[in-house]
Amino acid sequence: MTHPERFFTGTTDNAELQGSRVARASSSLASPAAPPPDCARFQGGAASGSALDILEDLRRELDQIDRALLESLRQRLDCCMRIGAHKKIHDIPMMQPQRIGVVQQRAADFAAANRLNPSFLHALYALIIEETCRLEDEVIGTRVPL
Repeated sequence: MTHPERFFTGTTDNAELQGSRVARASSSLASPAAPPPDCARFQGGAASGSALDILEDLRRELDQIDRALLESLRQRLDCCMRIGAHKKIHDIPMMQPQRIGVVQQRAADFAAANRLNPSFLHALYALIIEETCRLEDEVIGTRVPL
């Protein structure tokens, strides 16, 4: 089983969160020196009604982003199945190692350009590529039954 917390490498100033997944996740994705300007209004003490309203707004925004992410992933996997069908029709081998390298390099470049953890994106794409290969195997019919 993959443990996502091993990919988070940042630190946090909040001693209560040290060692928790929340601390590692929040500190490693972009690891900015200071919070983005939009986040300044979210810092402070006790949660007021306004703070809770803001939190709900942020969660709704995150839910929308998650829906878009999942839809994009579905579209990617659908495209990979069409690629598998094309490979089958044209007798092209399923495994294309150079393509995997291209995809992983693009993720690494994106991580570097956006101050994201490259190990996280590498692991994420390794999972996506693994599922892609599984689907292509099914489409092409080369998968050995377990």
